[in-house]
Amino acid sequence: MSYGDSGNTGGAGNAGGAWRNDGGVQPHAFDPVLQPELFRGVPTRRVFAFLIDVVVIAVPVILGYLFIAVFGLITLGLGWALFWLAWPATVVWAVVYYGASLGGPHSATLGMRVMDLELRTWYGASGYFVLGAMHAVLFWVSISFLTPLILLVGLFNGRCRLLHDFVLGTVVINSSVRTQTAQPARTF
Repeated sequence: MSYGDSGNTGGAGNAGGAWRNDGGVQPHAFDPVLQPELFRGVPTRRVFAFLIDVVVIAVPVILGYLFIAVFGLITLGLGWALFWLAWPATVVWAVVYYGASLGGPHSATLGMRVMDLELRTWYGASGYFVLGAMHAVLFWVSISFLTPLILLVGLFNGRCRLLHDFVLGTVVINSSVRTQTAQPARTF
């Protein structure tokens, strides 16, 4: 596997940021050495974004459980049979929430938007539904089987990537810094 021209020099080998057929792969779009502000405070912000997302996911789930409980009282216990649907519905709701929000126009969940973060692929593209859904699934699988101590991986690399970020080829960055550096210079 070889890296081509980064696209920053404008040399003859520049493919304009497109995939190449010669087996080369684009370099990482976000460099922690050249752009440290993109990764400043990301681990702490991710923790708070996760807590906000847990609340966002939990509120409809709690309301669903309360509805089933009241429905069971009204139907003299028959409605409580719906409790077997509650857990699978919770998992589906969480996967759809993460897939739709990380795959949406902001590439961020509500918690990430509050904390000014966004998910990007290693080559700089925004997220999509399947990537967002797999991001959530791999996160939960990794902390379930490898204990939450696996989250310490993010403290020992320059891009603050967690294990599931490495597997999926994603990076979480400060969105306000990215938008500031991405805006073209005005000449008028």
